[in-house]
Amino acid sequence: MEALLLSRWQFAITTIYHFLFVPLTLGLTIWVALLETCYVRTQRPHWKEPCRQLVKFFGTLFLINFSLGVVTGIVQEFHFGMNWSEYSRFMGDIFGAPLALEALTAFFLESTFLGIWMFGWDKLSPKAHCLCAWLIAIGSNLSAFWILVANSFMQHPVGYVVQNGRAEMNDFFALVTNPYVVGEYSHALFSGISTAGMLILAVSAWKYIHDKASQEVFRQVLLAGAIYMGIGVLGVMGSGHMHTQYLATANPMKLASMEALWENENPAPFAVMAVIDQDNHKNACEIKIPALFSLMLYNSPEGEVKGINTVNAEMVAKYGNGDYRPDVCGLFWSFRLMVGCGGAMLALAALVFTLIKMNMRELLSVVLKYVPLALPLPFLANTAGWFIAEGGRQPWIVVGLQKTADAVSPNLTVLEVFLTMVGFTLLYLVLIIAALYVAVRFIRKTSIPVDTSEGRDA
Repeated sequence: MEALLLSRWQFAITTIYHFLFVPLTLGLTIWVALLETCYVRTQRPHWKEPCRQLVKFFGTLFLINFSLGVVTGIVQEFHFGMNWSEYSRFMGDIFGAPLALEALTAFFLESTFLGIWMFGWDKLSPKAHCLCAWLIAIGSNLSAFWILVANSFMQHPVGYVVQNGRAEMNDFFALVTNPYVVGEYSHALFSGISTAGMLILAVSAWKYIHDKASQEVFRQVLLAGAIYMGIGVLGVMGSGHMHTQYLATANPMKLASMEALWENENPAPFAVMAVIDQDNHKNACEIKIPALFSLMLYNSPEGEVKGINTVNAEMVAKYGNGDYRPDVCGLFWSFRLMVGCGGAMLALAALVFTLIKMNMRELLSVVLKYVPLALPLPFLANTAGWFIAEGGRQPWIVVGLQKTADAVSPNLTVLEVFLTMVGFTLLYLVLIIAALYVAVRFIRKTSIPVDTSEGRDA
């Protein structure tokens, strides 16, 4: 086994670990800020204290998640220097700028006001404390923006020149306004809201069933959480649709691979399932819906979509001999896993919302017993989405400029990468188990009662 392959596995494993926490942080910060806004603005005295406790409850879950996200994210930075030094040498002038801005403008903002928020409950006015919550949310999501500016350059390079053997930035504005950022960022933002929404539903469902003292409070949270997750999933679908249409021009190879579309089609069908023969560049068998793929891309049942083999031939003519096809089977099924998880989450949000609004308590109790089992859905969808984004640009690390095989550090040994990969994997596993233990223990032991004597709407 080569150091290149091990380095790719190491980066994939550590990134997937890290990406378990990132979307949840994005969505939870907004949720906590919304909750605290409700706490500040509510005029119902019997709801005031439970609302404040809810802010602290979900704020604590956010802090546990945030700490894991920071720890696992730091390792990502070191990867570029240790495993991918050729990438850093060639792309550092461009890639380093958004990463530096992420630290200077977003992480400092987020971490500074997080400290004030944690220790300022009895030292700041409620409005000032609430402002801190919103600044944390802005900082977290601004951090995601800068990271995705850097990632979008890898997917669709703009604002650069190649000279002296390196890619150098010559237009920062083009880098920041890269059209690829719009689709990636909006998709990440709404996936964060969806992920947080699922966590809120799962935790609230468990509290509703097992903590009678908190039942009335978490019934209200369930309703709000279902709406929050529904908005998130619908946003994911809308932004994903918009980005897919953009990929038709920006990255047709990734688009065709997601559909296992080997040859040009007009109109192009949508493959529900396929047995993919990557070696012979065709599908052994498939179930297709005629014209649906063209309809998704062009809002019309007519329209040609380039196949993988055609795009590969174009890339050979442009970049030289080679195989520019990514892992088609992995992309095809990852896309369907992502869409399936999103659909299930939307259905679950609609079901919980309907049962609460119709006051069907007995049926609601039955459904809520199983809601925590759905908690892995957004994490599976996020991981699949990450694989589509990064696996879809292979064999490039930066499309059209540098291949992944040329980006690895030249002096790495197999043993070095193997040992660090095993070490990171085990360390992260221990950290996750510890975080889950702390979070579950906190959820089980924290009750939020409410005085309902003044009305059912408490």
